[in-house]
Amino acid sequence: MKILLCFGTRPEWLKIKPLTKALDNYQLLFTGQHTDLLKDVKADYIIEQVGIGNRLDQIIVNCLGQFPVGDFDSVLVQGDTASAFACALAAFHRGKKVYYLEAGLRTYNLDHPYPEEGYRQMISRISDFNLCPTTLSKDNLLHELVKGQSHVVGNTVLDNLLPYKEKCEYHNTVLVTLHRRENHKLIDSWFKEINLLAKNNTDLEFLLPLHPNPNVKKHKYLLTDVNVLDPLPHSMLLDILAKCKLVISDSGGIQEEGSFLNKKIIVCRKTTERPEGKKSGHIFICKTPDNLHRIFNDLKYNYKIEQECPYGDGRSSFKIAKLLNEGL
Repeated sequence: MKILLCFGTRPEWLKIKPLTKALDNYQLLFTGQHTDLLKDVKADYIIEQVGIGNRLDQIIVNCLGQFPVGDFDSVLVQGDTASAFACALAAFHRGKKVYYLEAGLRTYNLDHPYPEEGYRQMISRISDFNLCPTTLSKDNLLHELVKGQSHVVGNTVLDNLLPYKEKCEYHNTVLVTLHRRENHKLIDSWFKEINLLAKNNTDLEFLLPLHPNPNVKKHKYLLTDVNVLDPLPHSMLLDILAKCKLVISDSGGIQEEGSFLNKKIIVCRKTTERPEGKKSGHIFICKTPDNLHRIFNDLKYNYKIEQECPYGDGRSSFKIAKLLNEGL
């Protein structure tokens, strides 16, 4: 069976890349959502992003119109982006089997995160095979009476982290990342509180790789006491993550990666679609900027954790390959 692996953003590629090492017969389709990826990845098919107007509308229209016929039997999409939804819908229209990687994540609030939560729910409905990271995510699909098969395989992003697991230490650094659309109107408030934390905790170095989104970059001037970095290659980010003391982030991927590397993560969001980390003690939800100091002070001297990561063991891609080889 030949499978088409579809991706459009850097986080999607990080979670699909391990599959390219485990699968023998595959092709790659790049939707062009994050254009800089073309420097790093050679795809068999590339969707040309043309048109004006809403960027997400363009991505969906272009994917539907340019999706290849190809000699592949099935299509795999990952995550909760416009690219994932468009490729799943295009495959569904063409009668191809749809595999959905990282299926079953839910907040059950279409506004948080928007539009990702809507994409997740729609993709699961048209997928033949839902590849779930955890038992809870599978249970969500069973509760929703989703008809496709559901299998728990863990999260493939952790497959990238096995070499870093041995490097885990606790240096006097705090890794900070903020970028989510739902936080754009609050970025200035988050940055003010983070800068105040850095100012009041001079024994710690706060490292913030600045996201290139203009809604984030325009508030850089508020970070006078923070070490602001240019966007980092994933390998360099993982080096910092493996050795930091604490994490402040709104990233979904960092919730998984940080948990795997024995870090506690303050999540700057009203909710998370990865609640397993709350139960294991890795994740602490900070709903508003004015709560950040309280949560940070609670964790500053209580930062170590030995609990097992709830999102997988770093071998998910080989579990998926085994399922495919067995005729899933």
